[in-house]
Amino acid sequence: MTSFVLPHEVHGDGAHKVIAVHGWFADRSAYAAVVPDLDRAAFQYALVDLRGYGEARDAVGAYTTAEAAADVVELADRLGWERFSVVGHSMGAAVAQRLLALAPDRLRRLVGISPVPASGLPLPADQWELFSDAAHKPGNRRTIIDFTTGGRLPAAWLDRMVTRSLELSDAKAFRAYLDSWAGDDFHTEVEGATVPALAVTGALDPALSAGLMRETWMCWYPDAELFELPGAGHYAMDESPLDLIRVVEAFLRSQDTGRGSGENVDTGRDEGVGASEREDEPA
Repeated sequence: MTSFVLPHEVHGDGAHKVIAVHGWFADRSAYAAVVPDLDRAAFQYALVDLRGYGEARDAVGAYTTAEAAADVVELADRLGWERFSVVGHSMGAAVAQRLLALAPDRLRRLVGISPVPASGLPLPADQWELFSDAAHKPGNRRTIIDFTTGGRLPAAWLDRMVTRSLELSDAKAFRAYLDSWAGDDFHTEVEGATVPALAVTGALDPALSAGLMRETWMCWYPDAELFELPGAGHYAMDESPLDLIRVVEAFLRSQDTGRGSGENVDTGRDEGVGASEREDEPA
């Protein structure tokens, strides 16, 4: 793999460094809805464009989650970040989990938002055709987004998401990444990793559900937590941005406040926002 610096933007100047990785359908603009309300005093966020997306749309590459993880480490080196946390959405969470094998000593905390498991996501034949043809069929992209958000969101939003996805991704890269995030099973390389790891799911996402996380994420990572957002599907950044920020930053911040790793994230369970559970709690 050749050295490549991911295009990125930095927000905040806090001591806790965080790299945020987007998913399959968007570049770093996937995080646009949460950027204004991030805690910039406590954290410094670097939002990246993977090869084939955004400012890296024309970048040559293998377009795999392994390559993307190596690119993330390269960026951390360029930024001078010896230790950092990583947040990944969907496919981006598979990239983030790759770092558990590639650079475990450099990771402070790991957050997956609707995370693709490290075992990949095998799809039935009809779904595989839907997903693989989405590289060149806008209607397929719309169907996937609508399905994974519970079939309830405005048509204008769905259209905007599809338009953004088409404009900000290279079709060849888009298709190649599918083979990697859906087909690569690397969970034996990261199983047992002790980096604190939070999975945030949307209750309205039938694909990457809390149930799937209990069978994967929560089984593999000894210091794992799970939080389900009741009002969100697959795109929590757009659907429940403020709740998402609160949950994620509480988890990231907990290490800095001297709390033991065995405590739950202060996710506002009593406020009816969702449910948090630890790996050693009953599901």
